[in-house]
Amino acid sequence: QLQLVESGGGLVQPGGSLRLLCAVSGLTWEYYSIGWFRQAPGKEREGVSCISSRDNSTYYTDSVKGRFTISRDNAKGGKNTVLLQMNSLNSEDTADYYCAVAPYWAFRLCQTSPWSIPDWGQGTQVTVSS
Repeated sequence: QLQLVESGGGLVQPGGSLRLLCAVSGLTWEYYSIGWFRQAPGKEREGVSCISSRDNSTYYTDSVKGRFTISRDNAKGGKNTVLLQMNSLNSEDTADYYCAVAPYWAFRLCQTSPWSIPDWGQGTQVTVSS
């Protein structure tokens, strides 16, 4: 059974940094991408950054380019861990962050409608405020 568990959110001041972690287990696809989506109050869920297992290619939405970095860390025991390092945070980054996985390339996962992604983690809240 596919499971996604996010962690690492919290409260940070503008200009600060946070690192989010998504641990995925139960994967059955040979190739897939893991990505981060976020949903701010009153807004639709959007793809933020995704990474492909096949070649570690990445995708970033324009608003986070140069500030966020996604990486994969293949851990032992069949788990896949994806990290999202978020620097220079601003109030526009305040949202609930969710990770998702699908048998797509990174850019496709991040641009896929969230409604078509069946499996999500529980989410982690990021609040950027002074």
